[in-house]
Amino acid sequence: MVSFLRFLINGISLGSVYAIIALGYTMVYGIAKMLNFAHGDVIMVGAYIAFCAISYLALPPLVAILCAMAVCTVLGIIIEGLAYRPLRQASKLAVLITAIGVSYLLQNSALLIWSPNPKVFPTVLDFGSIRLFGGDLVITSQAIITIVANIVIMLGLTAFTGKTKMGKAMRAVSEDKGAAELMGINVNRTISVTFAIGSALAAIAGVLLCSAYPTLQPTTGSMPGIKAFTAAVFGGIGSIPGAMIGGLLLGIIEILGKAYISTELGDAIVFAVLIVVLLFKPAGLLGKPMREKV
Repeated sequence: MVSFLRFLINGISLGSVYAIIALGYTMVYGIAKMLNFAHGDVIMVGAYIAFCAISYLALPPLVAILCAMAVCTVLGIIIEGLAYRPLRQASKLAVLITAIGVSYLLQNSALLIWSPNPKVFPTVLDFGSIRLFGGDLVITSQAIITIVANIVIMLGLTAFTGKTKMGKAMRAVSEDKGAAELMGINVNRTISVTFAIGSALAAIAGVLLCSAYPTLQPTTGSMPGIKAFTAAVFGGIGSIPGAMIGGLLLGIIEILGKAYISTELGDAIVFAVLIVVLLFKPAGLLGKPMREKV
């Protein structure tokens, strides 16, 4: 029982990271109808910025995280303006190829700047741990902070999109860009803000991910990015609660699969579950079927 609880907590913690990353995917797709496959590499950039701020500039962890968020926010706006905005009316295949190109650009730029040698991310979220059942069950501060951060971010985004002027503009652009523009909404600015928020969340996710798995290299965000995209699709891409639920379920399935079935097949189990879900509910758990006029 204690072992199961330990695996469950680890799964929720890992799933919370996936959920935060998935929120970036789901916001961009839900509003701009674009799949930003460079999102995983923005995670990597955020982790490197935080690493440099802590290791080289000796900044406090919180300041380092804020620096990473600022850099990734600007990076997200630049990526949207230079790579995606000119393709707003292009085919989805063109956008997909561009996203892959941006991903390789960020990875190779990281190789040139920081070299391919792995770096050990400093401990920034270790404030002790909670011991239960006579010390058999240990809940680390990293797990607690990650789970709380996921909940706060999800609630904050839900309130932002539902109650603020910019959030309502995002929902309007998501429904119909043309009608939103006729109503005086600046579509370009709205989509840029969406990329900025998603990229800032990627920076937070990068720090949380590297706090749990300290090895940092230019491919750090690739596999977590793919799994987070899977979580977004699993929960219903375009849905903020769906991204959270999808991320949590994916993390739990991955950890339990590795613990009770096979360590080597853990990733395969995750994607197999996604295939099964999409066979029976193609829009995801909380997604809504989209109808296109032809």
